[in-house]
Amino acid sequence: MTPAEFVARFRIDPAPIYVPQGDEEMVFRAAHAARIPLSLKGPTGCGKTRFVAAMAHALDLPLVTVSCHEDLTAADLVGRFLFVDNQTVWHDGPLTLAVRHGGICYLDEIVEARKDTTVVIHSLTDDRRTLYIDATGEVVRAHDDFMVVLSYNPGYQSIVKDLKPSTRQRFAGLDFGHPDRATETAIIMRESGLDEDGAQRLAAIGAQVRALHGYGLDDCASTRLLVHAARLIASGLPPTLACETALTSILTDAADSARAVRDIVALHIGDLAPAAAPAGASP
Repeated sequence: MTPAEFVARFRIDPAPIYVPQGDEEMVFRAAHAARIPLSLKGPTGCGKTRFVAAMAHALDLPLVTVSCHEDLTAADLVGRFLFVDNQTVWHDGPLTLAVRHGGICYLDEIVEARKDTTVVIHSLTDDRRTLYIDATGEVVRAHDDFMVVLSYNPGYQSIVKDLKPSTRQRFAGLDFGHPDRATETAIIMRESGLDEDGAQRLAAIGAQVRALHGYGLDDCASTRLLVHAARLIASGLPPTLACETALTSILTDAADSARAVRDIVALHIGDLAPAAAPAGASP
């Protein structure tokens, strides 16, 4: 893949919608300028991935995203030989492409990957900024614009799934959480087109449902789920049914917990009128 092909394939366009929660944009720009890798931690659905995409667009950098899992191997990141047209040809993996051509390599949910796989990034996240490709013997010096960003959800960590100190201490860190009420209202409005009153009610539901976490509810109402509910309402679905579909049925299978979520929804959204269905939608 040529540099031009790489940029064309992995450029982020148009600009993702992202509402800042604090100084995270300033920190990201500084980390990129200083060539310091960055780790993002926070609950699922709080905007970590969207933030990385927004910053890639803002900095005009290609973004290569790797969704980590327990079967991810070093070869999946670095590359491998493939048999093409009766020839054995080396193909760069996503990490190598970003190292070679310059861009952000985003390792999403890094703790899901095997520890022997994540070790491959060590030489790229210190002063060496070098990738060693054992299969070819090549030593790739990182492009000036190369940056490693990883994310994980500390709420799902365990002794088995955790970042090794030797990995963690190579990164600067940003902590993400659920937005405050005003910010979440703004996010819901921008993402869904729902009016301010409806968005405020959904943000209030999110705040109260999160208070149930650990008290019979094992998962939190993420901003993503609130946006899903808002989009369903904006599409003409009755608000209570939209919340049942996007929140209650997703957050829990337990009858008592589901009842508690429904009570919160009824308190805040019971009298909200459905939005007008989009033109052409079925009645």
